[in-house]
Amino acid sequence: MNAPNNTIPDVVAVGRVCIDIYPEQFGVGLADIESFSKSIGGSATNVAVAVAQLGNSVRLVTRTGDDPFGEYARAEIGRLGVDNTGIKPVPGLQSVITFCEVFPPDDFPLYIYRKPTAPDMYVEDSDLPLDLIEQSPIFWATATGLSREPSRSAHYTAWQARGRRSNTVLDLDYRPMFWDNEDHAHTAVSEALDHVTITVGNLEECRVAVGESEPDRAADALLDRGVELAIVKMGPRGVMARTRTERVVSEPISVDVVNGLGAGDAFGGALCHGLIHGLSLQETLDLANAAGALVATRPQCSLAMPTLADLNEFASRTKKSHHEETATAAHATTS
Repeated sequence: MNAPNNTIPDVVAVGRVCIDIYPEQFGVGLADIESFSKSIGGSATNVAVAVAQLGNSVRLVTRTGDDPFGEYARAEIGRLGVDNTGIKPVPGLQSVITFCEVFPPDDFPLYIYRKPTAPDMYVEDSDLPLDLIEQSPIFWATATGLSREPSRSAHYTAWQARGRRSNTVLDLDYRPMFWDNEDHAHTAVSEALDHVTITVGNLEECRVAVGESEPDRAADALLDRGVELAIVKMGPRGVMARTRTERVVSEPISVDVVNGLGAGDAFGGALCHGLIHGLSLQETLDLANAAGALVATRPQCSLAMPTLADLNEFASRTKKSHHEETATAAHATTS
């Protein structure tokens, strides 16, 4: 997909791309896996695909390896509905390859091969469509992009162009393997908070960002930094969203987890959809929560991202199931 450069997309996303090599046998280690499937991955790439699958336009800013996997990634990004204009390889670098093991419901070890680092860490100012970043309804970036230069400086160039416009999102996305140490991550993310208006992160990511892992204290700390909307994923307690005037919670959705690795990115794509289309904060959070739960029932990441019809059907089904369980519990209590 090669959209005209002057077309303003609903979302511009910048960040990681990789090739996911995922097992076709679950519950066994890599040494015993007999076959694998191939798909594109990386947090920002998955979010971009999720946005596109929900019917929105999205431009991805990233760089690939200078190899056949890089050619595949660019083509696959376009095939899945994402504007791949301007994605180019880094000479001399190989694409990032990610293997995983799948031990449902909650153990998904990752083995990420970056030699010597990832091509997407070489995103630089010249790769940025600054006019689109300034004007798009949503600009999405991840904390991992701050872990190395020149990517880190490019993020600040993008934020300067955008001017802390509404819906400037930072996915707190903390993966220790990408940082020198936790202090390095804390400093980089803390400085970035002065440039964004929405944050999304789990309790561990909030702790790294602002030193708080209790949900409301973490949200308060983020709002105190000028963030307008702080979304805190609370694990088995669901997801909370806080503004200065509103607090909403989306309750956890019970599913049989197949692979939890793409759930957070599906959440991000549906969050963008809700923001684009002016849904209420509760509707947006519920939609995003449902997207994450649905993708957790599917084996892959980018290829698992749902259409809006898929998501609405799943949300309706889970809501009905929740009401039935509540009614059954109430009947048992009064019997």
